[in-house]
Amino acid sequence: MTNRELTATSANEGALPRAAMLKALAIAILTTAVVLLVIAAQAGTYTNGVVKDQGGRPVVGAIVTLTDRQLRRATSFYTASDGSFQMPDMVPGQYDLRVRRAGYADLAQNGIAITGQPRELQFTMSVENNPNELAWQLPANRWAPLVLERLSSDTRREEYLRQCAYCHQQGSWATRVQRSDEDWRAIFARMGKMGGTISPELQKELPGAFNAAYEEKNYLHKLTEPEFVPPPAPEGVALKATITEWSMGASSSMLHDIAVHPDGSIWAVDTNGDRLLRLDPQTNAREEFPIPTGDSPIGGVFHSIGLLQVKGATARVAPHSLQVAQDGTIWVTLCLGDKVGHFDPRTRGWVIYTQKEGLYPHTLRIDRKGRVWYTLAVSNGVGMIDPSTGQQRVYRLPASSFSQAIALRMMPVAMWATEKFGIAPPSIGEGAPLPVPYGIDIAPDGGVWFSQLNAHRIGRIDPESGAIRIVETPFAGPRRLRFDSKWNLWIPGFSSNLIARYSPSTGQFKTWPMPTAGVETPYALNVDRRSDTVWVCGTASDTLMSFNPATERFTVYPLPTRVTFTREIDFGKDGAIWTSNSDFPAWHIEAPSPMFIRLQPNAS
Repeated sequence: MTNRELTATSANEGALPRAAMLKALAIAILTTAVVLLVIAAQAGTYTNGVVKDQGGRPVVGAIVTLTDRQLRRATSFYTASDGSFQMPDMVPGQYDLRVRRAGYADLAQNGIAITGQPRELQFTMSVENNPNELAWQLPANRWAPLVLERLSSDTRREEYLRQCAYCHQQGSWATRVQRSDEDWRAIFARMGKMGGTISPELQKELPGAFNAAYEEKNYLHKLTEPEFVPPPAPEGVALKATITEWSMGASSSMLHDIAVHPDGSIWAVDTNGDRLLRLDPQTNAREEFPIPTGDSPIGGVFHSIGLLQVKGATARVAPHSLQVAQDGTIWVTLCLGDKVGHFDPRTRGWVIYTQKEGLYPHTLRIDRKGRVWYTLAVSNGVGMIDPSTGQQRVYRLPASSFSQAIALRMMPVAMWATEKFGIAPPSIGEGAPLPVPYGIDIAPDGGVWFSQLNAHRIGRIDPESGAIRIVETPFAGPRRLRFDSKWNLWIPGFSSNLIARYSPSTGQFKTWPMPTAGVETPYALNVDRRSDTVWVCGTASDTLMSFNPATERFTVYPLPTRVTFTREIDFGKDGAIWTSNSDFPAWHIEAPSPMFIRLQPNAS
């Protein structure tokens, strides 16, 4: 090989690496651009839109819902006064769309593509002209007066609200129907087994009242004539909110209570499934943790008398309420099993405490000393477990009447006689209503406060001396109560259509009527002590509500899913409000399964 040939060869050999380098650089630049595009697409983008009717008028307060079927997650937001909306940041992909506003036919479209590019979406809704469809768009709080106006007294009306909305709304196709007297009596008996005991006087009046209220000509006249009046559109701050719903569990699940863990995960009990459910909102990962049932049979300690059971139920311990302790572990009441569970998410291990005295561990709270306090709903008591010593104690609460005291004393005897000798207990649906210790909370001074739902009372237990003080409420149906940072106790009046503030220092009550139309049944409330804003379950109106004590103003947030029976509220560190829809049975809910619900008040 000549020198010239060697030089040419060497030059060509040098050119090949440079070409390869240029090609590699081009590929790298292209790859980087693609990666950046992918990252941008994954981050999503805001998309604007507008909802109008067929005449070009804006539809105010419409709920726009986008559902990712793969993630089993739906995101909803409201339209403003001009019909416009701005989507929260959405991961690009295919979504199912629904636009909903009472007074209009639902607008549904599958396969809406959300991309990484800004775009404007325009939707046209049709006015609903079918009176039946219009009436059925209205939530349970608007139907309740149709029954109430046919009852003979305020006493009967209050009793109806307190007992006939115990587990679910009067809001689904299964409840708003006419029945024979025999069928109604069978329903009242089933209600009694679930704790919804109604008096013989009300049992006589209700079949006629229900059948008249649910007769088509009557409900159409009341709800759609002379004109249909839809629920008001959300105003002000509510319009900025975003609501996210995660489908959880199965169609048979009952998500009774919910709690936010310090690590940001969300936990709930599945009462029907004897398990805990966990959601990581950031990753959408869901987990289920079976609860040890031990030797508890189906129906738990009540299996012999059929109390608190429904046909086809499989629950053996039935988790009911849960709270997260300071160390991140989770305490759970197991109402049918008559036990309390303690779960460590790190080890996934359980410790089960058997209730040695008292029945039906119900709502649970933890004090600053780590002691676990819970109501005993069927035996009119409050239980306490001190994990540091293993001590368990029961505080017996006074009954408000002699008949209640006798019924409470006879309950264990009836259970024992049925178990031992097969003696049938008396009809549960016709006995004296139990006081039902329900809500419980810990005051800033360490005092333990509780409510007695059927007795219309609240009370305080001194945790050191055991002394009990009872306070009569000037309203009926106190349920799940909470303290604010100023030592005020906030109480929902479940059958009184109000919330109340009680000052333990002065003994004074102040009440505010619920802002939703018709008759509301606020099941629970919670106080965000960072601002002392009171958040209330709109259990009959498919809403969540906030109340500002300084301005004494409510803000109402309509929820996207109909027949949403909410039972508990908790708060995230980011200001989000969490709840779940908890109708029992779950098939009342307008959804394939129950859901965790997150409300972000200022998301947009």
